[in-house]
Amino acid sequence: MPGRRFHGDSQFVKAGGRKKSCWNSKPTLMSAFLFTGFFILHHCFVASLAPAFLLRTGSNSVEMEVVNSPSPPVRMYRHLLDLALQALAKNHTDQNPSDLLKEPHGEAATWKPCANSKNTNITETSEKNSRYILVSANGGLNQQRVAICNAVAVAALLNATLVIPKFLHSNVWRDPSQFGDIYQEKYFMRVLKRDVNVVKELPLHLKPSSIHVITDSDLTKEAKPAEYINKVLPILQNNGAVHFLGFGNRLGFDPIPFNLQRLRCKCNFHALKFVPKIQQAASLLVKRIRSYDASQGRLDRQLLPRGSDRTSLAPLRYLALHLRFEIDMVAYSMCDFGGGENERRELEAYREEHFPILVERLRRSKMPASPAELRMLGRCPLTPEEAALVLAAVGFERGAYIYVAGSTVYGGMSRMQPLYSLFPNIVTKEHLLTPAELEPFRNLSSQLAALDFIACATADVFAMTDSGSQLSSLVSGFRTYHGGAPTLRPNKKWLAAITSSTSNSLTLGWNSFRKRVKKMIAEDQRIQKSVRRFGQSIYRQPRSPECMCKIK
Repeated sequence: MPGRRFHGDSQFVKAGGRKKSCWNSKPTLMSAFLFTGFFILHHCFVASLAPAFLLRTGSNSVEMEVVNSPSPPVRMYRHLLDLALQALAKNHTDQNPSDLLKEPHGEAATWKPCANSKNTNITETSEKNSRYILVSANGGLNQQRVAICNAVAVAALLNATLVIPKFLHSNVWRDPSQFGDIYQEKYFMRVLKRDVNVVKELPLHLKPSSIHVITDSDLTKEAKPAEYINKVLPILQNNGAVHFLGFGNRLGFDPIPFNLQRLRCKCNFHALKFVPKIQQAASLLVKRIRSYDASQGRLDRQLLPRGSDRTSLAPLRYLALHLRFEIDMVAYSMCDFGGGENERRELEAYREEHFPILVERLRRSKMPASPAELRMLGRCPLTPEEAALVLAAVGFERGAYIYVAGSTVYGGMSRMQPLYSLFPNIVTKEHLLTPAELEPFRNLSSQLAALDFIACATADVFAMTDSGSQLSSLVSGFRTYHGGAPTLRPNKKWLAAITSSTSNSLTLGWNSFRKRVKKMIAEDQRIQKSVRRFGQSIYRQPRSPECMCKIK
């Protein structure tokens, strides 16, 4: 893509729309202007702080509740926010963020995708169809994705046929979607047929009641292949089938045979293709945020339907931001986020109801660290305010278009207002798609998460607030594998050290803050572009010989 700056003065992210300003309203009568002038000015000021997409009609009731929240904005770093607002208003950016985040013409550029190459050689035997593995995966879309790829590797390891995995319906996720509702089954089976046999259903002669059930408690976390061979293979040979119930992160990343590691990459980066319904809705998302229809890059070709018509409009670049600031994560962290006594009581009540084991452990023993110490250790989720400050510091302009992915942000507009005040052009899938277009996904959290996955993966820059998030890890790995697309990942410990010096005093200027943040990001970029370390997730960092090929 051309090196365009991330701004939006000429285009507005909205289906068929252009950016409008309420400052252009002109009353027809001077008397009416004088009478209502103050009201208009006040209205425009408020609108400038709200996200631009709220000007669109048809917002649902949940969105309006967030926007009209009576809670005042929560600002932990008012001094820095004021400096950032002044800098963005004056367009004081000395660096295009894409220059900071782009892949260099060096070591990283020599790695190319090759997990789908035909030189994979997993020995086939006549026993492959005589033993079967069933998997019931728990969690949301991204946890299920990891479980599927691990199950494929285990089936190959044990020389067994894999039955298309099932997804457990829990009270947490509340999504009845199954494999075929999210991924293309025939495509999945076809891509993997040379490596592992996959069938849709268990043979009729095998009764479910006679199948041995294996739970996560029966296997070590990050189990090695030897554990499957010693514990699971004898059961499989005797019973003909085993059922991994609640199968999660139960296969380690190292040491793993080369072919099995490559097979996991092939599953994740090639075999799991979203169904047309999801692809088409995601294509609308990307089309509308870019303000034109294009499927050009490798990531687009992998995730979006082919054959889209292209227009002559220049592409509008956008950043995707995954905010991990839901109430469960905030409450579990035990951190303080500047919301005062009411917030402290609310989070304490949430822990009492949802995390009783944590509460009981805290009652029996003293808390190992104070909220301030937890922040300095990098254990506190980043707030939308902190995300906004990082984006401003690395050079994103006020007009940058930002697609926000993730669940409901804790605190609603009171927490999001600092982000909106710096970057008003913010959109989500709920605002880019009409109610009719979203209707097929209503109450289907995994399918909605798939739309976020695609919008984040195909963005020009992807920014995360929590590197431990499954979505963030999988998206960043997908971007590395299919195109080396840049990912912005703040170091929470490093950022806490920077912001703590400003929360206790007002001595740090904006230029100094920017330099320190850019140094933090540059260091993370250096680490990201390195080869995968031993034990590191192959899904998050595929740059390794098992997953990608080094071009000499």
